[in-house]
Amino acid sequence: MELKITSGKVPRAQKVLIYGPEGIGKTTLAAAFPDPLFLDTEGGSTHLDVKRLETPPGWSELLLTVIQVAQNPDVCRTLVIDTADWAENLCSTEVCLRNNKKNIEEFGYGKGYTYLLEEFQKLLQQLDKVIAAGIHVVVTAHAKMRKFEQPDEMGAYDRWELKLSKHVAPLLKEWADMVLFANYKTIVVTDANGKAKAQGGQRVMYTTHHPCWDAKNRHGLQDELPLEYSAIRDAIEQKVTLRKDGAQAVKNAVKELEKKPKKKTEKPKVETVSRASSAGADVPEKLMDLMVRDDIAEEEIRQVIVDRGKFKAGASWAEMDAAGFIDGWVIPYWDNIRDVIQSDPNRLPF
Repeated sequence: MELKITSGKVPRAQKVLIYGPEGIGKTTLAAAFPDPLFLDTEGGSTHLDVKRLETPPGWSELLLTVIQVAQNPDVCRTLVIDTADWAENLCSTEVCLRNNKKNIEEFGYGKGYTYLLEEFQKLLQQLDKVIAAGIHVVVTAHAKMRKFEQPDEMGAYDRWELKLSKHVAPLLKEWADMVLFANYKTIVVTDANGKAKAQGGQRVMYTTHHPCWDAKNRHGLQDELPLEYSAIRDAIEQKVTLRKDGAQAVKNAVKELEKKPKKKTEKPKVETVSRASSAGADVPEKLMDLMVRDDIAEEEIRQVIVDRGKFKAGASWAEMDAAGFIDGWVIPYWDNIRDVIQSDPNRLPF
């Protein structure tokens, strides 16, 4: 196989994580990004004149909403998830409901947090699709302070960290291109009597790592900047023109592919009588393969979808597929859907 080597910078949308104490201005900073669309999980953007998506009632709906944004790149230039810690709460609730647990600690031996990490990765995977569509992604999060002590240092000190679980926090920081820590800058001065007093309170953001907080950037930004979008505009918007051209090229390529005649694929042949054999011709092939493999009838899947309140009875597979529901919910949760169907005590054995 011939090696394909490229060189130079590869322009693309930016993944930005903004975190800090409550009320510092994280949401306001995110609202200053180009043409933002808020997925407001906690209602923190109500004081701002911005576009918002309907707040998802649950984790699977959150994933589906992100998928739909990736499929419609013209709806915005920046998708804002406000906030990560509230999104993690939705994720934790989903993991517990799926496993019949009251809370994440009930799993024992840290298993619950492992499941939480695996599930939260699905959100980052869908956000990567938003990035691929040429849309910036900004994720905000709260910060908490904890006592930290390094083995090779004397004494402990306070350190700001993401208000997330110890598994999800490093995953989110690693995923982001730019991690900005927002805080109040306080200067301590000594008066004529030798008493120390705090002055200032200027809102700033830190762009590089410090023993007292995590931060990073890939644009050579100054270590400390005012908490204003203008301070990072060049690092964000210099990519926009190139990215929009790239997004248009992707659209043109998709149109060309749609013009080509699609090869007809035959349904998998079933030698024995299967519940899937009665499925309608409109069932997507990717779903039909799973139905045949696990001997699941179309009516059984539809009943689970209706019982969960995802779609009304009679909704077509084409409608569900166009909404991203097949790839965003049915396929990822197929094992759970199968288990629910097969565990039904009233299910006939054939």
